[in-house]
Amino acid sequence: MSQHKPISLLDPTILVPAIGAAFKKLDPRSLARNPVMFVVAAVSALTTVLFLRDLAFGNGGLGFSFQINLWLWFTVLFANFAEAVAEGRGKAQADSLRRTRTETQAKLLAGPTAERTAYRTVPGTGLKVGDVVIVEAGDIIPSDGEVIEGVASVNEAAITGESAPVIRESGGDRSAVTGGTQVLSDWIRVRITAAAGSTFIDRMIALVEGAERQKTPNEIALNILLAGMTIIFVFATATIPSFATYAGGSIPVLILVALFVTLIPTTIGALLSAIGIAGMDRLVRFNVLAMSGRAVEAAGDVDTLLLDKTGTITLGNRQASEFRPVRGISAQELADAAQLASLADETPEGRSIVVLAKEKYGIRGRDMATLNAHFVPFTAQSRMSGVDIEGSTIRKGAVDSVLAFVGAAAASARPAGAVQTLQAVSADTVREIQAIAADIAKAGGTPLAVARDGRLLGVIYLKDIVKGGIRERFAELRRMGIRTVMITGDNPMTAAAIAAEAGVDDFLAQATPEDKLKLIRDEQAKGKLVAMCGDGTNDAPALAQADVGVAMNTGTVAAREAGNMVDLDSDPTKLIEIVEIGKQLLMTRGALTTFSIANDVAKYFAIIPAMFLAFYPQLQALNIMNLGSPQSAILSAIIFNALIIIALIPLSLKGVKFRAVGAGALLQRNLLIYGLGGIVVPFIGIKAIDLLVNAIHLV
Repeated sequence: MSQHKPISLLDPTILVPAIGAAFKKLDPRSLARNPVMFVVAAVSALTTVLFLRDLAFGNGGLGFSFQINLWLWFTVLFANFAEAVAEGRGKAQADSLRRTRTETQAKLLAGPTAERTAYRTVPGTGLKVGDVVIVEAGDIIPSDGEVIEGVASVNEAAITGESAPVIRESGGDRSAVTGGTQVLSDWIRVRITAAAGSTFIDRMIALVEGAERQKTPNEIALNILLAGMTIIFVFATATIPSFATYAGGSIPVLILVALFVTLIPTTIGALLSAIGIAGMDRLVRFNVLAMSGRAVEAAGDVDTLLLDKTGTITLGNRQASEFRPVRGISAQELADAAQLASLADETPEGRSIVVLAKEKYGIRGRDMATLNAHFVPFTAQSRMSGVDIEGSTIRKGAVDSVLAFVGAAAASARPAGAVQTLQAVSADTVREIQAIAADIAKAGGTPLAVARDGRLLGVIYLKDIVKGGIRERFAELRRMGIRTVMITGDNPMTAAAIAAEAGVDDFLAQATPEDKLKLIRDEQAKGKLVAMCGDGTNDAPALAQADVGVAMNTGTVAAREAGNMVDLDSDPTKLIEIVEIGKQLLMTRGALTTFSIANDVAKYFAIIPAMFLAFYPQLQALNIMNLGSPQSAILSAIIFNALIIIALIPLSLKGVKFRAVGAGALLQRNLLIYGLGGIVVPFIGIKAIDLLVNAIHLV
């Protein structure tokens, strides 16, 4: 599994353009997307106008006014800078993708059945949906499409970062090809499925750049809350002058603006957009493309996780773990016959049989060529494979198929007058073979019967190997309140054994596309959010129905179109990491919201006593920070308000460290670390800034 190399936050190629972008985002149309910072920019513009008026008329206090104005604008610019840095990391990924797009020449055929050589060369940008092209070794695939004939090795490093080639072929779940990738060997006939400008890479570029990023439901709700709080504090601040007049004094507009900016939750308002962009960016760097921010957020709220058994929970390749002979046959004899039948079997199962016979019984592999042997390959009809060697016939395969083969061989060789005896012996052995096979199936394994020259020798125990550490991962998900369901085509007995070993909460055996769809709908009817992954056309309905549908990049076009995420590495186990990344996004947003609201409390203690001390001397009791003067207190609070945004940019982009804990424990942890920390840090920070301000006589 490949991942894009993380881009450093201190990378000049990110930071320098972000500085310019921060100024460009001062455009009111851009600021309007962030209500809190739009209001801060508006009041900053107001105080700037007042400063210019005072400068023109020679009014006093210009130094203090200039500093407040400067830091108010810094607050807006730092918020823009945070968003620009987050977008810049996505743009860096997009630039590498953009380099993969070249002006490719396509070999356009007259139709799906036209001769391979009967093509004309046209620009790849001129292809239309439904066109058929021929792509040969060394050619770049001109656009997204589906293989309708042939098989070829394809280099997809341009989109996955993985240098190992992959196989693309017609008629299966690995038929989708992506424009910009290169055919390394053989040839394929491809039907174009995407017009120019709307290919998979085009969509990737737009998404990672943030051009199509839409705010998620939670982000919209939090924006509404922040906007509501801002409006409340507008009214609260607007009423202060009347109280000051009643007390026999007045408060300058500049001070009122300073109070207002410290009252509203500027910290989370400044970082909210960056947090959302960074969440999608973390998925991109993990080689998962989210089609919307909503999908990332939904992943964080998932209640039920549907996982395929093969390749996700198990290694995907069954391994021989034991030879179980029938009575009268030694394990050595069974192992020897099983190895001979598997010497030319290149499947993982076949190779594991050869290795087990060698390691457990010291039987070394033999050269099929020197033995003058004839290998019989496995077919869907026979459900067996084997070898004919030196007048001996050896077969291994599904128990019922081998029993039928032995029965047919025995019937043809049975001499007259010996029917009853042979049938009795055969019945005993058959029952023993069936009993061994049943025991293996109960244990979650796959039995392969072995026969030699019409004699049943025993059964090979093929075991689905559950991935190491997967049980612990499921336990983590359970602690997070997520229910895991294994989906498999195995019979219920085998499925139950694997489910128990893996530690999943439930399983769906002998699953059909209709069964998967029904399961998802049943869970959603209970108010649950469901995530699943798939790669075939038969998975498309379930992927479309799931709240988080992760399609494999190697899968069919239908699957990729149905899902709201695409895994470029085609690794089904990533579904677990996707959920963790989604939860990390929600945890980061919650943690920084808690910190932002908590640090406002400390700023109140700094600025409110400074503002009203002249009118209400009793407020001196609230000046627990013992700040130097009212002016230094106000300036220190405004400076801290701006600098804390810059200080929190790395955390907003990197994200709060994921921990598999329940909602209650997570809330307690957030209140302890970010709630208490949000109160303590401003007290220390504002006091330190106040000491510096007074030491260098800024006020």
